[in-house]
Amino acid sequence: MGELDTLKSLVLVAVTGFIAYHGITYRDENGDSDIGHLLFGCIALIFCMRFFFVDLLKVFGE
Repeated sequence: MGELDTLKSLVLVAVTGFIAYHGITYRDENGDSDIGHLLFGCIALIFCMRFFFVDLLKVFGE
């Protein structure tokens, strides 16, 4: 894996991690969680962990 591929993977981990954090911790004016934010935050967390473990650490996969 080249240096550019590593940089792309780091960017993907950072972006999906930020989306996951925002989606999971989001609260409206009343302090309630929105099911849509929680759903997409959890999906983003799964992708974040996939990019981290498979592309960067090479724990799973080839």
